[in-house]
Amino acid sequence: MDKQSKVPLYLQLMEDIIKKIDAEEYREHERLPSERELCDRFDVSRITVRQTLQELEREGYIYKLHGKGTFVGLKTFNQNLVKMYSFTEEMKTLGKQPATHVLSFQIIAVDERLASKIDLEPLDDVYQVIRLRLADDEALMYETSYLPKRIFPNLTKADFDQRPMYDIFLEDYQIGITKAIERFSPTSVRQKEADYLQAPIDQPAMLVKRFAYHNDKLVEYTVSVARGDKFDYTVELT
Repeated sequence: MDKQSKVPLYLQLMEDIIKKIDAEEYREHERLPSERELCDRFDVSRITVRQTLQELEREGYIYKLHGKGTFVGLKTFNQNLVKMYSFTEEMKTLGKQPATHVLSFQIIAVDERLASKIDLEPLDDVYQVIRLRLADDEALMYETSYLPKRIFPNLTKADFDQRPMYDIFLEDYQIGITKAIERFSPTSVRQKEADYLQAPIDQPAMLVKRFAYHNDKLVEYTVSVARGDKFDYTVELT
């Protein structure tokens, strides 16, 4: 672990464990080392290890069995869904008043795993923007967006406080979203999300990963947790 790196420690630890899973050093249904063992092995705090395991579980790499430990999960298959939309415009169409609260805005360096998802090089800078999406003052979605700094060099928190993200892209950078790929999978609400979504911990939710493009250039990667009791999704097949 490189404690001088700009890449957060939990992302470095995630990358190491994922590489071991991909190389089958950790096999499907194999029990992972305990939190204490991981702390000692990588010289990191219990908080870092827990955040790593939470993210790995969210990504589907591992699963937990109460009282037994943490295990390597099954590899999953991707089902493509076709639905391009803007949350703001969708809520307006439904007659609801949309709102967005910016919970966090920071610049981070991406690890190898995240870099590969968004066509960047490891240690490239991205904006990490965490937002709460609401309709009629009811919290519906907890979103974490990663935006390449080289594409949007001058973004600020004030931008996101004042305007929808896609308006910023178009008005300030002349970048419109021409295509989006979304991946849906089941998940559950975690503590930090529960506080904002006003939902019980472990309540079923939908995890939506969006890859948004301007022509062939990936300009946005967003991971959203949508309340399972407030959303359903329709797919039209033709």
